[in-house]
Amino acid sequence: MEWTRWDDFLVAEHEMIERGMAVLKGCLENLDQAAKDPVQMVRAMDFLLEFGDKIHNTKEEELLFPLMGEKGIPVEGGPLGVMLMEHQAERELLSAMIMQAGTLADAPDSEKEAFKSKGLEYLRIRAEHIWKENDVLYNMGRKVIDEENNNALLDGFIRIDQDAYGPGARQKFAQMLKEVEEGAEVQKKLIENLSYAQIHAIMEAMPFEVTFVDADDTVAYFNRLDREKLFPRTRSVIGRKVAKCHPEKSVDTVNTIVEGFKNKTRDKAEFWIDFRDDKILIRYFPVYGDDGSYMGVLEVTQAIGWIQSLEGQKRLLD
Repeated sequence: MEWTRWDDFLVAEHEMIERGMAVLKGCLENLDQAAKDPVQMVRAMDFLLEFGDKIHNTKEEELLFPLMGEKGIPVEGGPLGVMLMEHQAERELLSAMIMQAGTLADAPDSEKEAFKSKGLEYLRIRAEHIWKENDVLYNMGRKVIDEENNNALLDGFIRIDQDAYGPGARQKFAQMLKEVEEGAEVQKKLIENLSYAQIHAIMEAMPFEVTFVDADDTVAYFNRLDREKLFPRTRSVIGRKVAKCHPEKSVDTVNTIVEGFKNKTRDKAEFWIDFRDDKILIRYFPVYGDDGSYMGVLEVTQAIGWIQSLEGQKRLLD
């Protein structure tokens, strides 16, 4: 993906780093096994040091932090100084662990525990560091970094990538991460943190209508079941073919959209209509599994007249 904002670029890298951290965490939780076959654990640490520090942290230390310093954000004794100290702590812990990993299999339990403590300390520091950057430091940067600065940062980020890994560096980072995660059951989906009841309540609370049509072109779900809807429907629609849920004159168009989603020549379809003194936005999105397989279509319907009328700003709790 080609980023257009410096902060989005760095936050996306944080997500990659967190995925590497998840692999390392799994290895630490099963350290006896990881010590006997340390390949994956070492790959994770190598990725966190090579990409997380030498690529990602370098962008901040050489480009972002100096720019923020020039804009008046303190380095010595200020938030940037804290970030730099944490970068150093992270790299020292990882470097020590990488040196130690190959000898863990025959090491006494006390040494394994010391190694595990280093790893957990790294994960703690890194997780808190990412939170502070995402939620605090980058917000400070957004207030002082203008469009010209933004473009210069992005150019600099790409230069650092390519200086280290040449053309196609971003694809190489993705491949590195894929190899780190290979065979590790660590890509826990965030939705697994929710109960069925919570998922249902969230879907019902959404301020727009959602319908899901599965890979067999059959309506499988819609939200706001017993609540007021722009386009009322009842439970009897479940199990019906999507072609049976649209006026005959629009069936060919619907089929064309769905076919485009299935063969991946289309990534969305949007249209809007005037309805009951309001403007209604209707959007279709393809749904794919983690392996890229087609799973169905998500339809999102929302009244947007009030959004179109917004002016000025309204702060939280105003």
